[in-house]
Amino acid sequence: MASAVKTSRPGYGQLLRTPGAWTFLLPGFLARQPFAMLTIGITLLVQSTTGSFGTAGAVTAATGVSMALFAPQSGKLADRFGQRAVLLPGVAVHVAGVAALITLALAHAPLWALLAVAVPTGASTPQVGPMVRARWAAKLGGSPLMPTAAAFESVTDEFTFVVGPVLATALCTGIHPAAGLITEAVLSLAGGLLFAAQRRTQPPVHRAQDTDRPRVSALSVPGVRVLIVAFLGIGTVFGGMQVSLTAFTEHIGHPGINGVLYGIFAAGNMLAGVACGAISWKVGPRRRLLVAYGLLALATTPLWSVTAVPLLAAVGLVIGLCIAPALISGYTLVETLVPAAARTEAFTWLTGAVALGQAAAASSAGQLTDRFGPSAGFLVPLAGTALALTVLLTLRAQLRPLSSTVVSGGAHGSDGSDGSDGTDGTDGTDGTDGTDGTDGTDYQVTAVTEDRERELASA
Repeated sequence: MASAVKTSRPGYGQLLRTPGAWTFLLPGFLARQPFAMLTIGITLLVQSTTGSFGTAGAVTAATGVSMALFAPQSGKLADRFGQRAVLLPGVAVHVAGVAALITLALAHAPLWALLAVAVPTGASTPQVGPMVRARWAAKLGGSPLMPTAAAFESVTDEFTFVVGPVLATALCTGIHPAAGLITEAVLSLAGGLLFAAQRRTQPPVHRAQDTDRPRVSALSVPGVRVLIVAFLGIGTVFGGMQVSLTAFTEHIGHPGINGVLYGIFAAGNMLAGVACGAISWKVGPRRRLLVAYGLLALATTPLWSVTAVPLLAAVGLVIGLCIAPALISGYTLVETLVPAAARTEAFTWLTGAVALGQAAAASSAGQLTDRFGPSAGFLVPLAGTALALTVLLTLRAQLRPLSSTVVSGGAHGSDGSDGSDGTDGTDGTDGTDGTDGTDGTDYQVTAVTEDRERELASA
């Protein structure tokens, strides 16, 4: 049984004093900014040149699907060969793809040509967010600061989604329809090169020849597969909101406020992320995920019926407030479920799931908007989150770490109980994520054992 580890109350100040953190945080912030500009930039450019939200949604979907499919492979290669080795060629391909997409769109190329270029553009999107999370995991190990780091990263992501769509919309509507994607390409190049240069903070490379143990795939972990479904649902909110807000603001004759409305939605997400990182939780991440996801599905219910801009902004804000706790809890669970050698891959699976859900939602919302009007597209986030919530509730037991995961305040027995605190056994209520040591406060998850890695590899 592990002894309890007494630590000071984790917070953002303590997290940001981590040695070497700022060397990858600042370049990482710049490098991930284009991620928030890509899909909205494509939507606005293609819709401007074709006049069809359906076509714009299809091109955006192709970008997102390829991103979702290739992102985990990028993460796996980064775990094996290092982040720099994967990032540099990826940035070069991505910038070239964006340039080709802009050229074809402005030349009024046929849909098949736009789709053909959208695939490599999405597949090569730099996965800086998962790489930053992997660097935090490598630096902090099983520290109680890991949930704070997850919250900080969620806040950073959402800040980019506050700035990115507003910036892209302002550039596309105020300067030129292609200006948003041009800026995205420039930031991808500059930010990617700066982040790749930070070699000292890279996680250790896990080459196959470095160990006699079989290589573990993050996808072999049942809990990761459940989280992928949950993150797919979250992606439908992002994709459905982007296309539907664009259609709604054009329908009412004020396209310029599209970025503002989406920024309010993202601001809610960011504010909730700040709060999640500042709270010393007594409820574990699994239960927080279930509660937050239920509220998220509920919050998307009135979207399709809203017709007033102030009310739509308020509903968007509430939806944003529900997303951050779900995302943070999901990312926090990764550390308890996945061995260190596969965590970048796991993070990219989740990021890719959001991109895939966003792509599918963008395409579906675009089709619904073209056929039934702007309000119909808002049904997509409701359907996506409702389906994902059903899966999440049904398979919630898969989100509990197995017996080899050690938690401060008590080791997990084979029955899944939470050490000596006498709570959360195999009844499926809160499992290992619920109580936090014998005193019910800070919990610390240490590295997954070699037996766990062999078990996962054989799955």
